[in-house]
Amino acid sequence: NCMGTEVALSYCRMKGWGKNNCHHGEDAGVVCSATNTPARLRLENGPSRCAGRVEVLHHHQWGTVCDNGWSLAEAVVVCRQLGCGTAVSALGLAHFGQGSGHIWLDNVNCTGTEAALSECQARPWGSNSCDHREDAGVVCSDTSGQLPLRLVNGSNSCLGRVEVFHDQKWGTVCDDTWDLHDAAAVCRQLGCGMALSAPSSAHFGPGSDPIWLDSVHCTGTESTLTECELSNWGEHNCGHSEDAGVVCSAAESPGGLLRLVGGPSRCAGRVEVLHNGTWGTVCDDGWGSPEGRVVCRQLGCGTLLSVAPGTRYGEGTGQIWLDEVNCTGEERDLSECRARPWGEHNCHHVEDASVECSDSSITALGTLQLLNGPNRCAGRVEVLHNHMWGTVCDDGWDLVDAAVVCRQLGCGTPLSATSGAHFGRGHDPIWLDEVNCTGTEDTLFDCQASAWGNNNCFHGEDAGVICSGNS
Repeated sequence: NCMGTEVALSYCRMKGWGKNNCHHGEDAGVVCSATNTPARLRLENGPSRCAGRVEVLHHHQWGTVCDNGWSLAEAVVVCRQLGCGTAVSALGLAHFGQGSGHIWLDNVNCTGTEAALSECQARPWGSNSCDHREDAGVVCSDTSGQLPLRLVNGSNSCLGRVEVFHDQKWGTVCDDTWDLHDAAAVCRQLGCGMALSAPSSAHFGPGSDPIWLDSVHCTGTESTLTECELSNWGEHNCGHSEDAGVVCSAAESPGGLLRLVGGPSRCAGRVEVLHNGTWGTVCDDGWGSPEGRVVCRQLGCGTLLSVAPGTRYGEGTGQIWLDEVNCTGEERDLSECRARPWGEHNCHHVEDASVECSDSSITALGTLQLLNGPNRCAGRVEVLHNHMWGTVCDDGWDLVDAAVVCRQLGCGTPLSATSGAHFGRGHDPIWLDEVNCTGTEDTLFDCQASAWGNNNCFHGEDAGVICSGNS
């Protein structure tokens, strides 16, 4: 007999353990609202956001879906969830390339009427008999009105052989009449700056069939290749020795290509830059708000939310390209900032810099998070202040303080207020100490505490919380 306010079932009134007049035909169950929250979904490595390798977000990590039993019924649900129209095809055998990391789902079985893929029957999360050669893919009907386009066989994605996606296949463009006006439309569509040249005669190597377009006519003012005068698909008098190419201005800019990796969206994650055709990380020596602002501006991701401390989004691999980056914060491109020469550093990947921008899904989580726990409702307490995430000291930390954290996060009631870095040690700064809540506050920031950054603690005293919710 529960009142409904208890933090755990064991706090409710009941008969003694094992005392009952029941049989298993009377076993009780529960359905919680959190079960209706659909797992986030994306399509990767395709020509648009509506075609590609299927990836789902689980436990804050993206992973793939195995193609066992994968059919048009499952593809229909994927396209519906993404708002991408109807399903054109359900593809297997890593049609859009092999993913990496977790294979989250296997033997997915949808009726085709579900609103989200996570509503379909499947094996338990992470249980599978597959490898990434079996990653599932989907092509949906909506490609947002743009002709899917890419540049291949160059040192980066802003120069190379022009390829367009049609009828579920990539194909090349013939160089008959190909000029700088046509190249300008390609560069503009890809967000690669201005056209520097329009190489012909398979300058970036011959492609393979089909040859989709010939005699393209652009004025040079178009924002996409679709707006140009195009021939009928597949009509040409060319061979692959005439494949057209493009070199855009962003290909010449050392920092012209930048990405955030390992986060919940393209606007939050580990900072990586492309140099000499290879992606590498940035060391966090001297990394701060000015540098973060430039990254968010360059990516078109809004304003800076935080410069996350070391390895918040995991350690990168390979090259560490930049160290001691020093921006004023007003630059349009990270390559305009001062830094040590490319590849010169005294760092390890545990120091990889990260950034979170306002256009990421992080903003929905607010300025308080629980990290390093089994789910978003348990972990080390971290708060966002002055564009930096930091920890809370466990001096005076108790269940009353934990109750406010759980309430703020929509995670139910507190089961435990942990101390002594129970969920691992965080990174500087330690933002709050001597937190003293009454338990009625709406947010942790309404509680009494020492001034921001004032503490006599070390990270072995980082506070944590375990809440009753587990979404």
